[in-house]
Amino acid sequence: MWADIYLLKPKSKDWDKFYSYTKFHIFIKMGYLKYLKKAWEQPRKNMGEVHKQRLVEWRREDAITRVEKPTRLDRARALGYKAKQGFVITRVRVIRGGKKNPSVKKGRDGGNLSSKITQSKNYQWICEERAQKRFPNLEVLNSYWVGQDERHYWYEIVMVDPYHPQVASDKNTGWIVSNKQTRRVFRGLTSAGKKSRGLRNKGLGAEKVRPGIRANGGKLR
Repeated sequence: MWADIYLLKPKSKDWDKFYSYTKFHIFIKMGYLKYLKKAWEQPRKNMGEVHKQRLVEWRREDAITRVEKPTRLDRARALGYKAKQGFVITRVRVIRGGKKNPSVKKGRDGGNLSSKITQSKNYQWICEERAQKRFPNLEVLNSYWVGQDERHYWYEIVMVDPYHPQVASDKNTGWIVSNKQTRRVFRGLTSAGKKSRGLRNKGLGAEKVRPGIRANGGKLR
């Protein structure tokens, strides 16, 4: 990343002779993860054909695919991923839509079939649950968005093996070994689950949110 710095005209004549009105290009040293983060802010614009070809390949894959390395290394590391034994990355594809039922125009009363409904789960939470069902011996740590087109969403799920000694001895992930975290994704304890349950808000306006969708979300299904 280059920054353009313009020097103000100083009082010294010698300085004025050599350096006045001079434009300097200074290279600001940044970690490579910051460049990745900036590129993923607008992937279609910044990555172009690379991102488009990546989506073409992902459409040919299975709905749930285990990958060797995370596509977004900056986001994966921010969410707890480490390149060592016990950590697994899976990419899950989910079909967009489902927020509106098809309307039946003949033969019967449409009723709720023609009205728009609100999903009680977001797509990210659904992808996490599908990954957990495919790999029952692992636990979902977190997830992040990697792509979308007119028909699908793609999310990569960071999963860990709670029985692996490297995970248990890690100070950042040792908490997931507890029995209280077993099958945590199905209880809405992940970040995407808490967001879908409305637990990001507290205080005024969130009185009807808790304890969760099972208690207060009957009208949302």
